Amino acid sequence: MSAIEVAQFLGRARDFLKGVDILSYELAEYRYSSALLGIHCAIAYSDALRYGLGSVKLSSEDHKSAARDLRSRLASRKFENLQGADRLEKLLSRKSRVAYSAEDTTENLAEEIVKQAQRFAKWAEDTGRELRIEGW
Repeated sequence: MSAIEVAQFLGRARDFLKGVDILSYELAEYRYSSALLGIHCAIAYSDALRYGLGSVKLSSEDHKSAARDLRSRLASRKFENLQGADRLEKLLSRKSRVAYSAEDTTENLAEEIVKQAQRFAKWAEDTGRELRIEGW
């Protein structure tokens, strides 16, 4: 585990979050972008946490395993607030629908994804500080 890599993942996550915040003002016009950026924001925060907790197997192939890995790593530290891992799992389950499905991403769905991504980001920030992850 390197504080430099954690800081890189964290910088990416915070940058995505800024983008989400900016786009959310025009949610009706940019609902796909807002929703997908929110999901990627959560993925980047998850990567920062997981790497900081010792995972070196970060992969873009299977994001669902990322939520399981995060939950497992937090549990091994006796960290009880797993609400963020639940939220991450829900966000990840919506990625294919937003990115690839012919089904419309409504403004309401985009708004919900953005709200959940922002909540996940806050949880991740608090968790990284509470666990004193190097590079956070």
